[in-house]
Amino acid sequence: MYKVLLADDEMLDLEGMKQFIPWSELGLEVVAAVSNGFSACEVLEQQKIDILVTDVNMPNMSGLELARIAIQKSANIRIIFVSGYQDFHYVKQALSLKACSYVLKPMDDNELIASLKSIIQELMEETRRKETEEQYQHLKPMAKNDLLFRLLEGEPVLGTNEQMKRLVSAYGLDYLEAPLCVSVLEIDELNLKSIPNERNRGHESAVTVHSFSDQSLQQLQEVIQDQGMHWCKLSRNRLAAVLHRPLLERSMEQMRTALNHELAVPVTIGLGGMVENIFQLSLSYKQALEALDGKMFFGRGQLIRYEDVRKAPELRDARTLDIRLDALFKAMVTYDLVRIHDEIDNLFLSVSTLRSKFTIYNLATYIIFKLDQYLHTLDEDLFEMLGMELDSLDVVLKFEMMEDIRSWLIRRVFEISEMIHQKEASKNSRLIREIMKIVKGRLHENITLKDIAQQFSFSPNYLGYLFKEEVGKSFSEVLITMRMERARELLKDPTLKIYEVADQVGYRYIPYFSKQFKETFGMTPAEYRKRE
Repeated sequence: MYKVLLADDEMLDLEGMKQFIPWSELGLEVVAAVSNGFSACEVLEQQKIDILVTDVNMPNMSGLELARIAIQKSANIRIIFVSGYQDFHYVKQALSLKACSYVLKPMDDNELIASLKSIIQELMEETRRKETEEQYQHLKPMAKNDLLFRLLEGEPVLGTNEQMKRLVSAYGLDYLEAPLCVSVLEIDELNLKSIPNERNRGHESAVTVHSFSDQSLQQLQEVIQDQGMHWCKLSRNRLAAVLHRPLLERSMEQMRTALNHELAVPVTIGLGGMVENIFQLSLSYKQALEALDGKMFFGRGQLIRYEDVRKAPELRDARTLDIRLDALFKAMVTYDLVRIHDEIDNLFLSVSTLRSKFTIYNLATYIIFKLDQYLHTLDEDLFEMLGMELDSLDVVLKFEMMEDIRSWLIRRVFEISEMIHQKEASKNSRLIREIMKIVKGRLHENITLKDIAQQFSFSPNYLGYLFKEEVGKSFSEVLITMRMERARELLKDPTLKIYEVADQVGYRYIPYFSKQFKETFGMTPAEYRKRE
């Protein structure tokens, strides 16, 4: 509701306004009704007032003086003057103070109500305008990101050329000075987290999973903004920036050094060639991506220029690298061990003539990285499958000879291929994995084997038989185990009540939950929490 302040030294008029105007029906709240300007000023100090209704002629401080003070405190306040004086002098001063209305005494209630309704309409329209402006300001960065991304990709932007030019101008892109170029910045951060090693359960072993930190990306964005560059987000770990080439290259070199120091993670920058205007950026963008691909040879945390990549003889064979990797992964999933051996040989043969240990390391790391990406498409995890303890993907650095790296990769890919083959050999393994995934996501529900059987169009008895054949335990045993493991994790959070933990793992009856937990772990939930 909008807040109203009434000020009139005539008590009968003041009471009349309070009593006979339907304030609440109008969506208004009278926060105070005072008889002089000084009291009104005190209210203005304490509260935000939307509408001031004041008599013009009050002793000590006139309504006009009060209005001036109110406007100084809040430029958007609406003012209605009421007065028994018809002197044009007062009307003129009221109008100079941007009064919304001037109502004469004896006052007609309907006239004041009409003035209030008009003001309410104005306030509502102003609120809508502010909301629209806020939404625009919120969406503007996203719209700019989309526009710049389309320009980089060379995609057509909807609208006429004139509309396109207006968009470019609206985001300040038309002020970029030629020659221009694009840089693509990639965070090479590897975040470590521990997940259980199934082969060594009960021991302090862990495997490494890499993920790009959102915090690092945010820091990278802030650094780019501080440099005054136009940029857009490409992916979780990539940004593109556009600027005048000489200035950009100088800024990028400084920024690369600062980022690698401040973020404590390597940031690799691929720098494209020069173009003459913003509508040619797609060419420079493609070159920047090609420069970034040279990271496997130039190393992480470097500023790599397109012209340097084009000169590098080792990159001529690298253009077919993804094709060779696709062949390797196909051989892996089809359990073709001979072809796996040959494809890895071919990959290393392409760089063996360089006599560069650094290039070999980069190639091996790149193969591991792409292998992990490919396995994720199969709902698998490289490090979890191998049960390795890695500090980072730079594990290959412990080898001194290329042959050692090649042999290590062959053994590991053989091992992964064997695991995939064994899983595929079981006709029910995919079904069981899907059931386990569903159960994990519905532990808080009263889920039964019958529910799962209906979902997959099996009879409960037959599905129960398949499940036990594959897993070695009944569905109910596995469900209890998963619930108890989840409950144990949740109990480590001191903000959760025990009954809340029980509810989140599908138990509505606390004593039964406690009994089940004790049978599983040898102690009650309360005892477990105290021990933690």
